[in-house]
This record gives sequence, C-alpha cells and structure tokens, in this order.
Amino acid sequence: MNIHFRNSDKIVWLFLTLLLSFHDVGAFELVGPVQVPASEPECVRLAAADLVSDVQKITGKTLRAGDADGRVVLVSLNRPESAALLEKLAPGFGKSLTGKWEAYRVETVGKRLIIAGSDERGTMFGLYAFIEQYLGVDPLYYWSSRPPKKRATLAWKSVKISSGEPTFKFRGWFINDEDLLTEWKESGGKRHIDYPYYGQVVHREVMRAVAEALVRSRFNLIIPASFVDILNPTEEALVQECARRGVFVSQHHVEPMGVSAFSYFNYWKKRGKDLRYSYFSHPAEVREVWRVYAEKWAAYPNVIWQLGLRGIADRPMWLADPKTPQSDADRGRLISEAMAAQVKILDEISPRQPRHLSTTLWAEGSALNQKKLLTIPEGTIIVFADNSPGWKWQQDFYSTPRSPKNTYGVYYHHGLIGSGPHLAQVPSPRKTHECLKTAADKGAGTYAIFNVGNIREFVLGIDATAKMTWRMESFEPDRWLTEWVRERFSKQRDEIVKAYQSYFNAWQIHPEQQVPFLMDGQMFGAGNSALGQIAKTLSGGPSPKKKTPPSSGDAFWSGLSDMHPRRLERPETIKRVAAQKDGLAQALLQAQTAARTLPEHEAAFLRDNLIYQSAIMVQTCVWLEQVQRAHEALDRGDRQACVEALVKAEAAFAQIPVLAEGYCRGEWENWYRGCKKLNVSATLKRTRDVLEQARQARPREIQAKP
Repeated sequence: MNIHFRNSDKIVWLFLTLLLSFHDVGAFELVGPVQVPASEPECVRLAAADLVSDVQKITGKTLRAGDADGRVVLVSLNRPESAALLEKLAPGFGKSLTGKWEAYRVETVGKRLIIAGSDERGTMFGLYAFIEQYLGVDPLYYWSSRPPKKRATLAWKSVKISSGEPTFKFRGWFINDEDLLTEWKESGGKRHIDYPYYGQVVHREVMRAVAEALVRSRFNLIIPASFVDILNPTEEALVQECARRGVFVSQHHVEPMGVSAFSYFNYWKKRGKDLRYSYFSHPAEVREVWRVYAEKWAAYPNVIWQLGLRGIADRPMWLADPKTPQSDADRGRLISEAMAAQVKILDEISPRQPRHLSTTLWAEGSALNQKKLLTIPEGTIIVFADNSPGWKWQQDFYSTPRSPKNTYGVYYHHGLIGSGPHLAQVPSPRKTHECLKTAADKGAGTYAIFNVGNIREFVLGIDATAKMTWRMESFEPDRWLTEWVRERFSKQRDEIVKAYQSYFNAWQIHPEQQVPFLMDGQMFGAGNSALGQIAKTLSGGPSPKKKTPPSSGDAFWSGLSDMHPRRLERPETIKRVAAQKDGLAQALLQAQTAARTLPEHEAAFLRDNLIYQSAIMVQTCVWLEQVQRAHEALDRGDRQACVEALVKAEAAFAQIPVLAEGYCRGEWENWYRGCKKLNVSATLKRTRDVLEQARQARPREIQAKP
C-alpha cells in the first residue's frame, strides 16, 4: 500500500521525527526522583533537599528524594557503596575524579542526570554548580533577595559540567564584626561576654542561611562568628549548623584552640577565680582552658585549628598583661612556645588523627614574622594577612621564604572595623583578583579566608571571590562583572556596569600609602575626631593636643598602619572628600537612572547593592567635608561660618537613617538594629550636640588661632 503525504502532513511528520530524535539522544527533564545512596553523608542529603526546594520554587512541582531508582543520582567516589552504584549505572564515569580534592562531573547519561564527586564536597559542589548554571539560582539568593525565575518545566537536550580541583584548597568566610547579623533576628540566645558588642548570639535560622549560602557558593571553610564560646550551647549551635554542611570549621585569630579571652574569663569565673588572661603569668591555667575547649571542638570532624597567642578582643597579648616581656624577641619567643604547647595538647587529645593547623599572621603576628622572631610548627598553614582592608599584602607575604614543611594561604578583607568597609563595599573585583592571583602565583594558594562582615553588603565581592578561588586561571574581572550584571538585570546592562565601575573608582587613594583612606569607618573616625576638637575649642578649654600616633616600632600598631593612614592637611582632605563625593554621586545617578526602567525585583536588588550604599556614602562625604570646614572656620574665629557648616553637616548625616529605612524594608526590617560598630545614631547625636554648642557659644569666646 502506498501512502501519500500532503505538504502539511509532511511538516507534521518531520516535526514528530525531530522530536523523537531529540528524545533518542538523551533529552532530560528534571522531574525526579532524586537518588541519594544511604552511604552519603548529611551534607549531600542537605544539598539534595536544596535541589528539591529550588525546583519547587521555580516550577511549583515537588521532586521526590530517596535512595533508589533516581532520575538524578548523587554519588561520592570516596563512599564505596556510591562508587559501586556509579560503576553499575555508568562504567568509567568517575575515573577522572578518583583521588582528587572536591572535583566533580555532572552529565546526562540516557535518561539520568549523574552528579559525581571525588568526595562528598565535590558531589555537593557539582550539584550546586548545576543549580546555578542550569536552574539559574543565585548562590547568594537569600542575602541578595533574588528568588529564581519561574519556569513551567526544566528540560535540556543534555547537561554537561565538569571541574578539576579548585585553585585554593581551603576557601572560606570569616563572619566578623557581625553587629548587624547579631541583632537582626530576635533572639539566638545570650552571650556571656564583657564587650560592648555581641551580647546576643546570631539566630540559628540566620546561621543556617549563612551555611547554605557558603556551600552554594562552593566555599568549604567557615569561622562562624567572632569570639565563639563553644561551651555555650547557643554558640555551639553556630558551629553545628556549619559542620552539618560538611565544611571545615575554624576559629578567629584571637581564639587559638577555640579560646578567646572572654571564654577564658567565663571558664575561671565558674570556678570562683578571677585570673588575668596571660600565658606569661598563668601558663598552666591557660593550657587547662585550651585543653578543655580543644576536647569540645575535636568532636567535630573537620576542624582547622588556629594556633597563636593574642590578648583581649583583637589586641596583642602584652596589652592584657603589663608583666609580659617588652622586647619583640621575647614576645616572639612566648608566642612560639604557646604554639608548641597547643600542638602538644592536640597530640594528646587526638593522637594519630588527621589534623589541619593554621596560624594567621595578623597585626603583631605579621610584624614579628617579618623580623623572623616566630617559630611556627611544621605542617601549619601559615596565613598572611592583607593590609586591612583588602588592598595589598603586607611585607612578610613577600619576604617569608616558602618552606616545604608548611603550606601557605591568605586572609583578605571585604569588610573591616574600624577603618571600613562596613556599611558599604570598597575593594573591586579587579583589586581582589590582583591580590589573590599574586597569592596563588607566590605559593600561598592553599588557603584563602575572607572577612565578609555581615554578608549582605558584600554579595558582589563574595561571588567574585567564590569564582576566582575556584578557578583562578580562567577568571577575568572585567568580563566577570559584565556577566554578573547580565545575569541579574534584563536591561540597562551597560549603564549598570558603568555605575559599578564609577562606584569602585570613586574611592580616594592615599598619596603615600596607596590605600583607601576615606572608607566609611575612616570617615566616621575622622569626623568624630574633628567634632571632638570643635567641642573642646567651643568650651573655652585649652586647644586640644594632636594625638601622638602609636609608635611605629610597636609590632601591633606597625602591622595595622594602613588601616588609618597618616591624615593629610585639612585643605587636602576637604579636596579629596569632595572628589570622592562627586565620584560616588556619579555612580548613584547612573544607577538611579538605570533602575527607573527595570522590573521592580531587579531595581530592588540594584537599590540594595549599589544605590543605598552610594547614597549613604555620599551623605557621609558631605558630612565629613562640612565638619572639616566647620573646624577650619573655627580656627579662623568665624563662629557663624562654623555654625553654617555644621548645619549642612547635620542635614547630610540626618539623611543616613532615612536611607536606612529603605534599605531595611520588608524582610530586612531591623537590619540596622544592631548597628553598634559604626553607630550611626551616636554620630548623628554628637553632630547635633556640637551644632547646638556652636549656636550657643558667644562670639567673644572664640578666637582665631594665631
């Protein structure tokens, strides 16, 4: 029988043939179930749950997760049961992954999507790479308020992703200066700490969101808070939330063996003793606390132990005990002895167990290391610090010979108190890449820890560092920024890229030290100092003496000299502040113009990540400029000009709480409730108090300086 086709029938037949051919070559639709073998650890199961949640958000459909007959299969080659299943489903699929660190391969095989990792972190990172690249989910969606786009189906002709080992073996976040995170949600519990900050523990649900964003971004290390006291159950919960994600947990550089001065005081207070925190005066008592805390931390499987010796808060140990020897050689010897004692304790409480050690050469550590006065235990990851903030490495990064008995890494600041950045981002992806590429090229690529502050302000920089520490050789910062903008905005992309470039280029660089010197913390500090001097002059007291800068020979202060560069003469400062204000105002105008035509959810993200930050910093610049002009007028004996400048300063700074109301809207309500580090409300009050004092002062009380 002959069958004759009309032209329309031929078109339909061709379409059906192509459709069947499409399915024959392995078309894959993400409909589940998701198979996670029973041998897989909790972190892989949590990643699978994130996939189920993401698909539900995107399509409204719920995938089933189980341990058999999966359309999506998650397997880790270091788990024998998983490795056997993979070999059964796809012989030879995992051959290229065997023995590697966090490598993965994600590929469709027939009607299945196989996600295989060399180890459990490789498996979950492979899944998160698929979620980001194919489902379009922002790894930092929680902190950027960017839910994924809705889609009716999730289907692809094929899926193929693979990655070898990351450039940096350990890549992580340091949750530090987290005043906003601490009090955003009520209440994570009470902290027992003699310190004006951190009276409350970060809410457990918030830390859960932190840990999820960490692994979605393919970081594998976290210091979960400042001054964690793991003997306090609500603080231990922070460690627990991170550990269940399969990542490495570590400790603040003021917490060797997990012990800060505050933990030490708590420990001995419970035992009825009020002891000075000093390894020089009370070495046995300090070692006792180290041992107790180390035993608690050792219950977790992936700890990177911090070695070292610091004092109270983020200060050197000799400030906690005046009896401590005063020569750098003796101080270096004491710190070296402490590190040796710490290793001995670890040998005793966890003999023959795999162990990771680190020491962070921060502040005095960097200075003493430059002088070759530290003996660091073999096998320790030696972590060099940037100049704080992230702008360049300190000299010991370049001068320290790399020994095969140790490995090396870096500590980099997206955020920092008290110079800044804190309320607004500063280092650009280009600057960060410059620093990290130098680290990788100069043998410090084992470890990279990033101070991410309260996270929300720094999502751009965090995402950039996630990509560059994973694969440094393929990262190009300008191309990355263009792509980052393209993925987040549907229009005005070129204008938004220009706005970010204007923003990052606006920050003024110190002519001598070649670092930013008008970041938020630096401006708050300079302005408050000038207000104090104005108040003293207005009160009729003696002219305030200029503060003597800390001794450059002191190992602590010399290590932090770039945090607060030498102040320029007032006319030059005013000129530079005005220039920075103009640059930030340009970025603000460019971003506001672009936002007008964006869909609301895109405009909201641009407001949060660029517009509010630019606007707050513009007002801070105006405030500082006018405070400096008020001081200048007072030096001339011109009270009226002083008042007029302070009026402008107060009006500018009063806009910051107004802007904060928009930034703290909706789900971010109360975000600034814990703003204690820079303390906007206190600075506004001080500005108003000095303004009122200037208004009340009698003209004859003010004399021009000779």
